Amino acid sequence: MAERKSGCLTLFLFLALCASVAANVALLFAVLGRFRTGVVREEMPQRFREIVLQQGARGSRDRIAVITMRGLISSSVPGSAADNMVDEMRLALQQARDDDHVKAVVLEVDSPGGEVTAADIIYNAVTRTRAKKPVVVYMDSLAASGGYYVSCGGRFLMANETTITGSIGVIIQTLNYEQLFNKIGLASVVFKSGKFKDLLNGARPMTPEERDFVQNFVMKTYDKFLSVVAKERNLSADGLRNSIADGRILSGREALDDKLIDGLGQIEDAYSKARQLANAPDAQVVKYAAPFSLLRIFRALSETGKVQLELPKQLAPQLESGRAYYLPSMYAP
Repeated sequence: MAERKSGCLTLFLFLALCASVAANVALLFAVLGRFRTGVVREEMPQRFREIVLQQGARGSRDRIAVITMRGLISSSVPGSAADNMVDEMRLALQQARDDDHVKAVVLEVDSPGGEVTAADIIYNAVTRTRAKKPVVVYMDSLAASGGYYVSCGGRFLMANETTITGSIGVIIQTLNYEQLFNKIGLASVVFKSGKFKDLLNGARPMTPEERDFVQNFVMKTYDKFLSVVAKERNLSADGLRNSIADGRILSGREALDDKLIDGLGQIEDAYSKARQLANAPDAQVVKYAAPFSLLRIFRALSETGKVQLELPKQLAPQLESGRAYYLPSMYAP
């Protein structure tokens, strides 16, 4: 009896070893097959995985797709399913648009905002989705500045009473280190083709003409933000400019009073609202997650053991010099 058990265990271990070897060989060929002239190429994901959040009625194929946008809005932030988070949001919204079984979208936003162009790209992707099916935006803890800009693309905007939103405005920052250079005996030498080519050079004082130029650029970008809010919320641009559109943050309750959003509630209320607007009371609620990728697993394994030192968020600067942002002032260093 003991010999039989020992034989079964040996056979089991042998089969497990064969399966492991086969899986690793398949993974190796999958990775090597993506190498072309020394560059790793990965196709864009075809479909995001769907994680069930709320069951629908038996037999119903209708779904409400939940898409989450978290963190700084930037084309420099890597995505889990695409090269960057902007492309990832566009792909997720496109999948929801093209899926006939998805009757509505809940866009969950928890973001302080970010780059002007990145926010505008995602906003336009949201409006394209809204043109085909209802988009309910739920603002989580934070949906300020660029986060609110993106949210304006939804058909129905909902927030928690304690959500931080608003902060309608634009910011560009740079750093002047001329006095530091003087103390340590360094000097910046610049060759330029035009007077504005080194506009934000921190090694010298900014001229009045340069200040006017940058401020004019900021105000034109601000006018774009203002026009989006005025159009989407059916509010007067001048009224906004002379009241709440001065960069101030607002609570969810204040945003409702000022007509920046349509309702207050929890995320489950956003699901219910999406079902109502889509006339799909039996719909299942699913959350989009990154698709399975052997190459992504291989990259994660290859990075195991790397030591990376990061400063706390309170110490690390949030803004890159020279970029225009839709961000609250608290994110400026």
